[in-house]
Amino acid sequence: MKLLSIDYIPGQKIEALGMVKGAVVQTKHFGKDFMAGMKTLVGGEIVAYTEMLNEARQIAVKRMVDEAMELEADAVIGVRYGSAQMMQGAAEVVAYGTAVRFVTDDEN
Repeated sequence: MKLLSIDYIPGQKIEALGMVKGAVVQTKHFGKDFMAGMKTLVGGEIVAYTEMLNEARQIAVKRMVDEAMELEADAVIGVRYGSAQMMQGAAEVVAYGTAVRFVTDDEN
């Protein structure tokens, strides 16, 4: 499945099938959350949260792709991410875009 952040596929005729999305609320266990809190005292990257958000994005994208596949899409264009803190140490990540099907000259 081709995923693009732009709203078209260069050189390709497409038919929009609809919006697709995937979402997840992800958290880290207490021990890593505690250590992340300690990191705020000295500064720098909080690796546990970076890993948590990367994992959450992967899950959200997979769910979005699964939804696109149900529509028999060839690609998802205009892919965007959103995130919000749900509570201390937990974040919601959503991936969304427009599922499209490639159109051949025979279909015109």
